[in-house]
Amino acid sequence: MRIEKHPILTFERGREVEFTFNGKKMKGFEGEPIAAALHANGVRVLSHSKKLHRPRGFYCAIGNCSSCLMTVNGEPNVRVCVEKLKEGMVIETQEGRGDLK
Repeated sequence: MRIEKHPILTFERGREVEFTFNGKKMKGFEGEPIAAALHANGVRVLSHSKKLHRPRGFYCAIGNCSSCLMTVNGEPNVRVCVEKLKEGMVIETQEGRGDLK
């Protein structure tokens, strides 16, 4: 689901690009936040709480809350709510604090 038209805001969309999330090919728009592209593709759970493992979704959208930490192109702890989508990115759900390989 995406907002296509808004009475006040305008949306400048980049070109459509393909990326991979947990091994599944998806499409989004270049330059939009990764979390927005995931949400548009039906992904609602971005991480789980560290202690009780409860699901965490798209929350603050400004990089403050740490509810959206994922591994992007092999780099853990990327805040996908503020990281811009690029062609061919490999995005993976991160368990716990992440692991540098």
